[in-house]
Amino acid sequence: MSTKKVDDFLAKLDHPLKKEMEALRETIMSVHPDITEDVKWGGPSFYYKGDIATFSPRVKDAAALVFHQAEGLTIGEVLEPAPKGKAYAMFKSMAEVEEKRNALQAVIKEWIELMDK
Repeated sequence: MSTKKVDDFLAKLDHPLKKEMEALRETIMSVHPDITEDVKWGGPSFYYKGDIATFSPRVKDAAALVFHQAEGLTIGEVLEPAPKGKAYAMFKSMAEVEEKRNALQAVIKEWIELMDK
């Protein structure tokens, strides 16, 4: 369920890839009805039985998602490994968002499966 807090955050956000972030938000939220969102760690964050990912608006050349606990998630088409068990998903254009939409949804579904075990 989308929240007013995230709506307000995005409305005020000055970011060159804001439209891409909004499209990614919709992509993530559409995967499962129990995914929730909030503003945490300086950006919109997504949650399902644990923190899934957070946008990092400080990154200006991409719509950057930080996956906090990437262990068990497939690194590859969408995710790049990062230190401390994290992973990044970087989207530099709307075309890239559209191209990788299904792969991102697959990663979110992996997260849900891991949390439901």
